[in-house]
Amino acid sequence: MEEKVPLFGKTLSELQELVAGYGLPKFTAKQITDWLYKKEVKSIDEMTNLSKKARELLNANHTFGLTEYVDVKESSDGTRKYLFPTAHGKFIETAMIPFKDRKTICVSSQVGCKMGCLFCMTAKQGFQGQLTAGEIVNQIRNLPERESITNIVYMGMGEPFDNLDEVLKSVEVLTSEWGFAMSPRRITVSSIGIIPAMIRFMEECEAHLAISLHTPFHEERQKLMPVQIAYPVEQVVEQLKTYDFSGQRRVSFEYIVFGGLNDTPAHVKALANMLRGLKCRVNLIRFHPVPGTPLHGTDEETLQQFKDSLNSKGILTTIRASRGLDIDAACGLLSTKALLNKSAPS
Repeated sequence: MEEKVPLFGKTLSELQELVAGYGLPKFTAKQITDWLYKKEVKSIDEMTNLSKKARELLNANHTFGLTEYVDVKESSDGTRKYLFPTAHGKFIETAMIPFKDRKTICVSSQVGCKMGCLFCMTAKQGFQGQLTAGEIVNQIRNLPERESITNIVYMGMGEPFDNLDEVLKSVEVLTSEWGFAMSPRRITVSSIGIIPAMIRFMEECEAHLAISLHTPFHEERQKLMPVQIAYPVEQVVEQLKTYDFSGQRRVSFEYIVFGGLNDTPAHVKALANMLRGLKCRVNLIRFHPVPGTPLHGTDEETLQQFKDSLNSKGILTTIRASRGLDIDAACGLLSTKALLNKSAPS
């Protein structure tokens, strides 16, 4: 028996192609997007303005496609980490991060990750599969805080540019008038810098871009991030300098600060030289210990000096607040490795 295909996550053009294949009127596709993305329903039978024939055809071949979270942990700072099941018995984590008047949702794009970055728990999990656009958007649709979300960041489990087709479709669902109609300026997609995918992203998507940089020195970054061999960050930055960031679209650089490794005046100088001429922001991130790595975080005084030194050289630099540390929801700590052989959390 063929597995039924979820409707949730499909774009308007995909639905137009689908209904045409069933011999249904073209306008049926727009009706379906209204039910999927505009209304609080969870079944095909609730799509009451569709013909009986249309609902029967859809029910025979499709599911609605929503998946509820199965666990939630709450931090002392109000951050919540949700656990979602995915296809084929895997799990992903999604973080909701409240800060002042903002609520940011940090979504995953893959189950695990292939990239092997030394400082990341998701990397230690390895790679178990791609998420569909529906599974990405589902992380937002099925949160209790959905109505009060101000920002979405693709900074959870996985490398978004290693699943670019589905990531782009998910952003299309979130930003299109027929979808959730969010501004792309409220969405940031993070990447370690896969250049061909980055070029396509810049051409096809209006969301903000964040690049994981972590050191301006080639050999040092290669030890931290194997991707440096294939796509050196120097080339990533040079490519970004060909785009116009004078408008509302932003590019930022994530920089985890490791004690005694990438927190020296030489790093400040090299980083400022590398980014000169590019309108951007640097986000400094405290390192949260990951088992099995020799890395450790820098001290607060050095972190502040690093920030001040970059700002003095004309590079807008801030320190990102660490949130959700006590529930392993902070940067680099998301992992469902412990659940790989389980069907549900205990």
